[in-house]
Amino acid sequence: MMKKQQDKYDILKTYYGYDTFRDGQEELIDCLLNGQDVCGIMPTGAGKSVCYQVPALLLPHVTLVVSPLISLMKDQVRALNQMGVHAAYLNSSLSWNQYKKALAYAKEGRYKIIYVAPERLLTEDFLDFAASTPISLLAVDEAHCVSQWGQDFRPSYLKIPEFVRTLPIRPVIGAFTATATREVREDIIRMLELSDPHVAVTGFDRKNLYFEVRHDKDKYRSIRDYLLAHPDSSGVIYCATRKNVEEVCDRLLADGFRATRYHAGLSDEERHANQEAFTYDDAPIMVATNAFGMGIDKSNVRFVLHYNMPKNMESYYQEAGRAGRDGAKADCILFYSGQDVITNQFFIEQDRDNEELTGEALEEVRRQDRERLKKMTFYCHTTDCLRDYMLRYFGEFGSNYCGNCSNCLNTFETIDITELANDLIGCILTSGMRFGVNVILDTLRGSKNEKVLRFGLDSNRYYATHAQDTIVFLRQVLNYLVLTDYLVVTDDQFPIVKVREKGLSFYAESGEFRPVLTMKAARKTTQTPAKAGQLPGTDKSGRKRSSLHTGSDPFEALRRLRTEIARAQHIPPYLVFSDKSLESMCVLLPQTKTEMLAVHGVGELKYQKYGEQFLALCQKLAGESEEF
Repeated sequence: MMKKQQDKYDILKTYYGYDTFRDGQEELIDCLLNGQDVCGIMPTGAGKSVCYQVPALLLPHVTLVVSPLISLMKDQVRALNQMGVHAAYLNSSLSWNQYKKALAYAKEGRYKIIYVAPERLLTEDFLDFAASTPISLLAVDEAHCVSQWGQDFRPSYLKIPEFVRTLPIRPVIGAFTATATREVREDIIRMLELSDPHVAVTGFDRKNLYFEVRHDKDKYRSIRDYLLAHPDSSGVIYCATRKNVEEVCDRLLADGFRATRYHAGLSDEERHANQEAFTYDDAPIMVATNAFGMGIDKSNVRFVLHYNMPKNMESYYQEAGRAGRDGAKADCILFYSGQDVITNQFFIEQDRDNEELTGEALEEVRRQDRERLKKMTFYCHTTDCLRDYMLRYFGEFGSNYCGNCSNCLNTFETIDITELANDLIGCILTSGMRFGVNVILDTLRGSKNEKVLRFGLDSNRYYATHAQDTIVFLRQVLNYLVLTDYLVVTDDQFPIVKVREKGLSFYAESGEFRPVLTMKAARKTTQTPAKAGQLPGTDKSGRKRSSLHTGSDPFEALRRLRTEIARAQHIPPYLVFSDKSLESMCVLLPQTKTEMLAVHGVGELKYQKYGEQFLALCQKLAGESEEF
């Protein structure tokens, strides 16, 4: 056992360049090495892959990794091969001849790790391979896909236990995911038939991520200003629809940004080319639907912007988690509008992914989807700490103040909403509790839209009583009343807002007997980016400027070297060194091999490939700094 302990540290340093394991990694690795099944719930960027890759290099036989996405497999295999680990993937992107060749090499024992799509597991060729090839470990990535209560249910994941039962000897099984509530976690253990698994939940908090919700009227302008203020950063802009993707990407390109797009309506060839452009930083801004979500393994993503609100917290956490995988600071900003709720409601009711379920089960899935959407909407309106809201959703309880989200950094004031709450409740009651949120708010604001007029709500006693209030403010108050149990929004296909007992009591009281009702509201400050209004590639006067970096910024100098090496080797820059490694070099400015090996993410193998080039540059940068 002592040898295994030492071996795992040697592998960690040699292949990954790290001296210590992150939270949860070592206990999961030890369990797998001892033959115990595991279930690891770890946030995106916490190093789940290390939990099964390290045992894979220590166990005697091949490790199979079940993965749902081709892009994820390709990224992982490319990274492993770059590290000197023999790995391959088996999925539909291979031609028949390529697949047969890869399978033949696998039978010969050429690969230590094989990534496989769940759809391949029960094919005749793969079953033949598995029957004749000893398997030490079966790792199930994105394990929440096995649960029909999860947000990414994939029926093909249900084939995994059947596949395991066909094997001559059952391997140890590890299930890993970043997004699992307690219910989904229990479902994973049951559906994958894990045997007395060790469960490790390392927490969902990503302290390096800054969270913000904005209610800006002109979303594109806000995003454009953000990008102008962060000209050298790479990131993802998520949109709800293909149409939104096309519109946002076209406008960014017209404004001079290096952007590309990704959605299911593009050809396989175009999606692949665009993903490669993003991965290699040729187009550092990716505008995409959620088709570009799970499995995007680019470490230097410095921002994730949501042009539209996702339909649940799980999706938002996963998509926002694409940022800052290297541990460096990154921004996660959600641009909300009321239309986002309507769009997501439509998607839920039109979803065809689970049509093989029975009518009763399908309706239950949709009911849960509606409930998730409701909680996602509350996130966009809460005045409490955004990080704390997210953690509580996943069953954790942290501080009410994180110091790294827009709500914690805003100044709040306590406002009296007694009169408005009374009018809201009264409007709902006097209209017969038959309408959704939008109709109620439109009535209070005195709207003359078709639905308000058709149902005669323009004659309601509360009609136009709050014409001076913004729709955003009214929605915030209504959501506060839901959160505090005065109101409830039903889980029906067409949700209706109703009054709870607490709301009835509040409305029935009058005059001096009515309690004062207050809520927190943020004093918003408008921040103008330093370069707002200035297009990429121009100076303040609008003239074209050189794209070459000037000055002696060590990070930029290191980044330019990384880009040159990456282009020469046709690999993504982050596979050379992560941004966090470059930041560590800037701080340490190593002058010897020993000092370079002390840099975060620099192991012996990385040093052999790139260390001397970066060491020479660090020596030069140190000499330049001494001149000043």
